[in-house]
Amino acid sequence: MALSSMTGFSRHHGTSGPYAFEWELKSVNAKGFDFRMRLPPGWDDIETGARKRAAELLSRGTVYANLTIKRSGAAQTVRINEDVLASVVKVAAEISKTTGAAPPSVDGLLSVKGIVEVTDAESDEAEIQAAKATIASSFEQALRSLIEMREREGVALGQILLQRMDDIERLAKTAEAAPGRKPEAIKARLSEQIAALLETSDRFDPDRLSQEAVMMAAKADIREELDRIASHIAQTRELLAKGGAVGRRLDFLAQEFNREVNTTCSKSNDVELTNTGLEMKNVVEQFREQVQNLE
Repeated sequence: MALSSMTGFSRHHGTSGPYAFEWELKSVNAKGFDFRMRLPPGWDDIETGARKRAAELLSRGTVYANLTIKRSGAAQTVRINEDVLASVVKVAAEISKTTGAAPPSVDGLLSVKGIVEVTDAESDEAEIQAAKATIASSFEQALRSLIEMREREGVALGQILLQRMDDIERLAKTAEAAPGRKPEAIKARLSEQIAALLETSDRFDPDRLSQEAVMMAAKADIREELDRIASHIAQTRELLAKGGAVGRRLDFLAQEFNREVNTTCSKSNDVELTNTGLEMKNVVEQFREQVQNLE
């Protein structure tokens, strides 16, 4: 199953009888799934099926669906609103009597809003039902196009995430081989510190200091963190190969990566190891940001 991004766009248009329509779908990142649809008045019964289908095929992302419909070739009728016309004529006559102004002309009366009403001819019910069926089918096509774009984006994201795993693995190996981690380097550094303490006072117990030094060395060891980072790398690669809606699980692994790298940096007592840890932390943040785009 392919990886899928949560961002995408599609447009699909068609005709049915006198109706020309266009679907426009776009999706953006979200923690869950949210479907928002805007339909012209009178076409609301399309929403139920479209919403159900979108929920079946998508698991994350906010999807915006917009439908526009135009009716062409429909005859229009012109009607005079007799009640409004009578009221306007009455008022005009009173104003003319009071002010001596000339009575309104015919074209002046017809320009008054509400007197002339232009309406479309009544829609044919069979044409409407046929159009609704065609529009619903077109939504399926627009949705499929959206999914295809999300999957193409997902493939590109997968390549980026695999590269981040390669970077983290390389940095973990650099940390593993850091000279400051070697037992002889730790022993030499601790011996220098103990010797310096003994020179300042004769009240220190050398045996006790040696025991404390061993404990400090154990606490500073990052073997456990490196093992967990290796495990997270393997899990991430497995999820990327599996595909599908793995965004949430990868987001959790990003948090785990960050935790292990932070611990590595806090335990480090060597400049080179610290720098490696900080570089790894930067790569983990890049990984986390890209994961936010996956379904």
